Amino acid sequence: MNFTAIANLGRPRNHSPFALLRSRKRVLLPITRASLAAFLACMTCLSLPAAAQDSDAATNQTAQSSDGNSPNQDETSIMKVTEIEGITEYRMDNGVKVLLFPDPSKEVVTVNMTVFVGSRHEGYGEAGMAHLLEHMLFKGTPSHPNVPKSLQDRGARFNGTTWLDRTNYYETLPASDENLEFALKLESDRLVNSLIRGEDLESEMTVVRSEFEQGENSPVRVLMQRMQAAAYEWHNYGRTTIGNRSDIERVPVVRLRRFYRKFYRPDNIMVVVAGKFDPDTAIEMLQKTFGKLQVPDSPIDDTYTVEPAQDGERTVVLRRVGDVQWAGSAYHVPAGSHQDYAAVAALQYILGDEPSGRLYKSLVETELASNVYAMVNGLYEPGLFKVLAEVPKDQSIEEARLKLIEVMERSFTESPVTEAELDRAVQNLLKQRELQAADSDRIAVALSDWAAQGDWRLYFLFRDNLEKLTIKQVQQVAQTYFIRDNRTVGLFIPTDEVQRVTVPESPDLATVLDGYKGREAVSQGEQFDPDPLAIQARVQQGELTGGIEYALLPKKTRGESVVLQLRLRFGTGQTLNERRGAVELLGLAMARGTEKLDYQELQDELTRLRAELSMFSQIGQLNVQVQTKREFVPEVIALIGDLVRHPRFDSDELEVIRRQILTSLEQNMNDPGSQAARAVQRALSPDDPSNIRYVQTLEEEIAMYESVTIDEIRELYNEFLGNQAGQLIAVGDFEPEAIVDGFSSFLTDWKSDEPYERIGRSTIVLDSALRPIVETPDKENAVLYGGQQYALSDTSDEYAALVLGNFILGSSGLSSRLGDRVRQQEGLSYGVGTGLTAYAKDELVSLTLYAITNPTNREKIVEVITEVINDLRENGVTEDELQRAKTAYLQKQRVGRTQDRNLAVLLGNNLFYDRTMEHQARYEQQIADASLEQVNQAIRNHIDPEKMIIALAGDFAGAEVTAP
Repeated sequence: MNFTAIANLGRPRNHSPFALLRSRKRVLLPITRASLAAFLACMTCLSLPAAAQDSDAATNQTAQSSDGNSPNQDETSIMKVTEIEGITEYRMDNGVKVLLFPDPSKEVVTVNMTVFVGSRHEGYGEAGMAHLLEHMLFKGTPSHPNVPKSLQDRGARFNGTTWLDRTNYYETLPASDENLEFALKLESDRLVNSLIRGEDLESEMTVVRSEFEQGENSPVRVLMQRMQAAAYEWHNYGRTTIGNRSDIERVPVVRLRRFYRKFYRPDNIMVVVAGKFDPDTAIEMLQKTFGKLQVPDSPIDDTYTVEPAQDGERTVVLRRVGDVQWAGSAYHVPAGSHQDYAAVAALQYILGDEPSGRLYKSLVETELASNVYAMVNGLYEPGLFKVLAEVPKDQSIEEARLKLIEVMERSFTESPVTEAELDRAVQNLLKQRELQAADSDRIAVALSDWAAQGDWRLYFLFRDNLEKLTIKQVQQVAQTYFIRDNRTVGLFIPTDEVQRVTVPESPDLATVLDGYKGREAVSQGEQFDPDPLAIQARVQQGELTGGIEYALLPKKTRGESVVLQLRLRFGTGQTLNERRGAVELLGLAMARGTEKLDYQELQDELTRLRAELSMFSQIGQLNVQVQTKREFVPEVIALIGDLVRHPRFDSDELEVIRRQILTSLEQNMNDPGSQAARAVQRALSPDDPSNIRYVQTLEEEIAMYESVTIDEIRELYNEFLGNQAGQLIAVGDFEPEAIVDGFSSFLTDWKSDEPYERIGRSTIVLDSALRPIVETPDKENAVLYGGQQYALSDTSDEYAALVLGNFILGSSGLSSRLGDRVRQQEGLSYGVGTGLTAYAKDELVSLTLYAITNPTNREKIVEVITEVINDLRENGVTEDELQRAKTAYLQKQRVGRTQDRNLAVLLGNNLFYDRTMEHQARYEQQIADASLEQVNQAIRNHIDPEKMIIALAGDFAGAEVTAP
């Protein structure tokens, strides 16, 4: 259950600084959010009998039938309300809102239940209650005692998220009537019958507290929370969704039940069904599940607090241990439903885009800051527009703060918005929408968020308003809201003249949307069979040119989307070892422009072509990935050719990249996750710096990046890059001939005299356990990271058995052995799990283990994890457990192949390992045939805590000082 943070900064959770830069943008889009994956809605609630309301032992339900619905209750009628661009809205008599979004192009169906309750609805002493309740709804009902396991057994991707205006629960499963019925029954059941027991609250409270502490590890996240709180004097938007530590720790279960009964009810939810399903069947199932739910007699009292106009700048200062400075500013802006919001969203790009943004040019290019960000979230009521500058420790934070404010509050008067700025912003926003349109589950996420802002149709109205934006509108919005007395950042200074802004209230949506019809629905994709042999029958393979092979999978996709991947392999372990810095920076430098296009012009061209580019390099490999649409494929291929054959190699851009990487590495100096992972990686890698696989210390890595020059990168490119080895993969709506001819045109006759040789990995097996401890001062959350390696072929029956053993141990989420014991029972960690990675050509398999916890639980969490592993080794898995694991794992594999990006990676790996999808079919048959004896023996043979490295990083010294 992910907590949607006030800001995620758009960065993936990755210990490598390169991953942070491969697809960086300086804006957070108003219709997407990092924690919200496949998104859909469905919910309901019944009142409790008075006798049960204050009993800690009482279950939170009225008389219900086994499927979670009231007995002897007639099904409510369902009426069509409207249809827009392929999405149909229905309304039930009991108030349930339903959206049906058929998409037969993928073999999955998603059910999302959105409850219109978030932290905005919490009262005194209830801070974090909406989020805590989200966690509790995974604790079971009488009919579904183990919700995570029930979902896992069907191979579902599932989660729940909480935000300021809403809470949602969703699951994506293989498409079938049985799975759709299961999901609707589950959601309608836990909406009204969740147990909300005292013993579950006791353990889950510590999990949520662990999640709270994880957020406390990030200074910038805490700073943004402080800014949010200072900006709102009365409105609940000033509170964080995760809540207050004391409320999390002390909330009475009786009060939590009362909150549950108040908001979890049929007239306060929206259910979205998206994917491959029959609408008539879905309506019938909805009537039998949600349709039987009764509406409580007491109505829901909506919130009515209006934040008064801010009458002076406000200041917040945060002092904590850290290595990077941050300066930020926030301004009150209208709600997502207001007409001005389209201009507000466009200002994100005008200010925060890289490299065209005003903040980027004024702070990053002048070296006052390493990074800048602009972000705004569309909310039900007026929200905040926030900007941030990441400032190196040796730079002046005061200069950065003053320049940031100058750009926000004076630049639009001195330099009005230009046509190019407006067009670039609008086109970028529209590009994101069009790329999103390729996945019905992603659109469902957006629909849920817009519904929480007032009405799901705002998703389309926002697009219309974007397309009609004028320079005058954007200019007026900037000058209206970006002013001193509407600012939260600096010290309070008395002034003779007060500037006030009254932010308009949310409009009457019934009037705004009256008669709105939208446009034609996005083109549908074909029904695609994700079976490995069915995929192989459609794959076209061959040799492109030189040593480059190709695999093409043409198919009709939603929105005519296409994924292209090009991998160029180069060098050897010996020839690249002294060039590691240049190798790591090569792809990033190439992505900054061509001989004809500078960085800004390249970004504009990608926007015009509706293309999303990721380009990076690693030891021995250059990776280029692009997602676009069918109509732009020829031009996109030509652009890739220009990037690959005629890179610009701009020295100024290299300095920007260098500052960004060094800033990220400096942050990692005191980050528990980075430090723990690096400790494990160093122990399981060769310790000789002359080996290309040597894992550097942070200090060594910083020194390496500081010394790289643009000439070294250019020399590496000229000497090593060519068509000597690589793979080309395409998946989506395209003509195969266009792909082959297009890439051949710029890859043919491109040779290098430097040979390519794959760099192998050696297996490191420890004789005894290692337990390194790393101190990271002033971090409230500690991180455990473990690792182990095995000499094992991924084609063997033993490997398949080990995969199942690992799945049961820690890779199946909350229903895994570790998830159930460490999180569900002990409440020691918000996140815990394991991973298994096979390196096919080296016959090497790597196990990873991770958990987060409070520093005071350092010894306890190691003890519990060791107990779980030893119990699995000694007593083994059960036959029932094994069969459930097989079903869930194979379903996950099938669902994964419905995603075009995943398919492209799989086909590329097959080419590299000289395999076809027949290997995948054999592997899945090995999984299905694995016996109980084989699985238990594989666990005993390999997973051994007595030969595992487990590193812990955190503020353990500080925890000892503050411990009671």
